[in-house]
Amino acid sequence: MTRLFDDPARYTDDMVTGFVAANRDYVREVPGGVVRVRRPRQPKVAILTGGGSGHYPAFCGVVGPGFADGAVIGNIFTSPSAEQAYSVAAEAESGAGVLFLFGNYVGDVLNFGLAAQRLESEGVPARTFAVTDDVASAPREEIDKRRGIAGDFVVFKTAAAVAEQGGSLDDVLRICEHTNDRTRSLGVAFAGCTLPGQHEPLFTVPERTMGLGLGIHGEPGIEERELPSASELARTLVDGLLAEAPPDAGNRVAVILNGLGATKYEELFVLWGKVSVLLEEAGLELVQPAVGELVTSLDMAGCSLTVTWLDDELERLWATPVDTPAYRKGAVSQEHGDEPEVPRTPRGSTVAGGTATATGAAVDTSAWLVRAISAARDVLHEHAEELGKLDAIAGDGDHGRGMCKGVDAGLAAAERALDATATPSALLATVGDAWAAEAGGTSGALWGAGLRAVGARLPADRAPERAEVAAGATAALDAVTALGKAELGDKTLVDALHPFSTAFRGEIDAGTGLSEAMATAATEAREAADATAELRPRIGRARPLAERSIGTPDPGAVSLAMVLRAIADLDAK
Repeated sequence: MTRLFDDPARYTDDMVTGFVAANRDYVREVPGGVVRVRRPRQPKVAILTGGGSGHYPAFCGVVGPGFADGAVIGNIFTSPSAEQAYSVAAEAESGAGVLFLFGNYVGDVLNFGLAAQRLESEGVPARTFAVTDDVASAPREEIDKRRGIAGDFVVFKTAAAVAEQGGSLDDVLRICEHTNDRTRSLGVAFAGCTLPGQHEPLFTVPERTMGLGLGIHGEPGIEERELPSASELARTLVDGLLAEAPPDAGNRVAVILNGLGATKYEELFVLWGKVSVLLEEAGLELVQPAVGELVTSLDMAGCSLTVTWLDDELERLWATPVDTPAYRKGAVSQEHGDEPEVPRTPRGSTVAGGTATATGAAVDTSAWLVRAISAARDVLHEHAEELGKLDAIAGDGDHGRGMCKGVDAGLAAAERALDATATPSALLATVGDAWAAEAGGTSGALWGAGLRAVGARLPADRAPERAEVAAGATAALDAVTALGKAELGDKTLVDALHPFSTAFRGEIDAGTGLSEAMATAATEAREAADATAELRPRIGRARPLAERSIGTPDPGAVSLAMVLRAIADLDAK
């Protein structure tokens, strides 16, 4: 259990403050994460690692000479927002481009991708790369769907070495792809982890058993097995990875035995003694192996084994010196770090809708929107624990907390916009940006896009017509599906949003009033959300645990239906 905190909602913020205070020679805090305290003498590709917090030393613990230039830090087990990623990149880039590195999770792919697009639009070369090393999360023929776990560390390390040596953005990307192609990981859990402020773990493992194929965001393993001895576990891990060896792999390997947060180093050393013998018996030569905590999952008990098959180039990059708060190797030259880091001038905001002023009945529309967002806040806070439990069945259990953080930020932004007499479009754009920035994750990005899309359909000088409101619902669906790539039946919030939009449009076309149309469509959304219990997830974090998810509705669809019902009830009062 995570015991030391003040406000659970500020756990990540407080953690970053303490981390920076303890490592002022290495990092300074910037909006969205941390960057090195010193800049390179010459322009270099900025290596930015990132993801949700809860994984220390990943990701902020490896910021420093020889490794990352910065880390983008999201809420616990939640991808950072695009705004956070952009902010850290704007502080860290030095003229040679930016590379975002992260594990292959939908929220990270969405948000880092959006940040890279924004940087590119401003003339800063920016790319993203998602690591796919977890052999348990998808079959070999679907390797692009695999998650990133502790193999992230090896890919990050080799990419950073190329960037440190002055390689171009294309050079660094090539090494990412090459290292990822030759890296495989497999993990096990003995007990689940507990989010700050919660009293129950995200999942439990029956006594004297283990979960094989866990995820690092608190996801349980894909199957349970009897708890083995150290020798038996070593055989399971080694055999599982050697069966996945890439073609023409060679016999020199970098190996990481990674603790997940609550497995003692002594236990890891016991296991490593067995693992190393098995690898050597298989004819492999171990190159600078690492045993310890590198990519954790709060207080999860368990471990993972990572093997990277090296060639001459990768071996040289794996061995280069590093000096960071949590990981050191060799002696790092100061050639690239003599210039003190200073705060950068913030780049301009690209908030759509501007600061236009509402006139006429549009002022009343903006006021109604604030009441609607307030109603959403009430229902999401009331059901936050329920949503978290739904999410923990096959995910990381953070959905309720993330939705609350998003709607709180959105409501505060809406109230400020109303005070400034903002147009409905500008108000919803501001709400969407604040929601996405604070919530992070996939749902944060999707809610941000959906709110912006609705706002874009609302007039600035009068009350909206029924057809314009219906067009807003359709635009929200289009924006969400375009960004998230989810389809009807994938077991996502689209499975509630699509029937809502369709029903709402149908009612409006039939001449039904707004209140009645909203009520009917909200009922359709709730029934559709409940029906997702019978679906198998085809995308997102729940996909590797598809069987476990059957029987439980999708939390994103449920939370959306809750909000739509709360707004419909508000409109009916």
